[in-house]
Amino acid sequence: MKVACLQMDIAFGNVSKNIETAAKAVEKVMQESPDVIVLPELWTTGYDLTRLAVLADEEGHFSQNIVSEWAKQYSVNIVGGSIAKRAGHHVTNTMYTFNREGKRIGEYSKVHLFQLMDEHKFLGAGNETGHFTIDGISCAGLICYDIRFPEWVRTHTANGAEVLFVVAEWPLPRLAHWRMLLQARAIENQCYVVACNRAGSDPNNIFAGHSMVIDPWGEIVAQAGEEVASLIADIDLQKISEVRKGIPVFADRRPDLYE
Repeated sequence: MKVACLQMDIAFGNVSKNIETAAKAVEKVMQESPDVIVLPELWTTGYDLTRLAVLADEEGHFSQNIVSEWAKQYSVNIVGGSIAKRAGHHVTNTMYTFNREGKRIGEYSKVHLFQLMDEHKFLGAGNETGHFTIDGISCAGLICYDIRFPEWVRTHTANGAEVLFVVAEWPLPRLAHWRMLLQARAIENQCYVVACNRAGSDPNNIFAGHSMVIDPWGEIVAQAGEEVASLIADIDLQKISEVRKGIPVFADRRPDLYE
């Protein structure tokens, strides 16, 4: 499976500009014939939280139509980062995933809201897992702060997920945490981690970039820098079963003692 992470610089609160930027990035990266394209967190709006009530996409329809059309046009799976979805009086940070036919195969709203950036004041938390299947491979989607909750990640891998797709707007001051947490999640779950962060800055933050792909041993297969980039990597799905057979973590678990 070849994956491509689009490490965008997201224009603060400028939906039309961000869609144009993403469209150009998708078109360009398709020259590499990836199987999966991954967008970053809140790629249409950025963290313009105080205006999300206005900027949010009603039921996510507009964003879904655009990403679905890209997926169908290029015959590529797209993990659509996340967007601000408005449903009634609530706004959620929601990830949509589409297959090569443009059919939606996953919807996940961020479960863990990051109070340090006031998410809890402007967003509602989701209540469902992030499971989906791409080309027959069991996968899961996680959004940024979620990676600090190993029990949440294990919920997905214990139920079969072999590739974790992480989308984020992770700040530069905590770059070391980004790298270490992603590697830890890959090692303890013996899975691939495909993590797409954003580049650039907004009025309140400088973001870390450093999108990366990590194998089930915790080795970094590919990593971007801080600037705008399209990170492309091939992942060897056979390696997952090899690692899990070598160290049978899932067989040796004692979930009866973990509550």
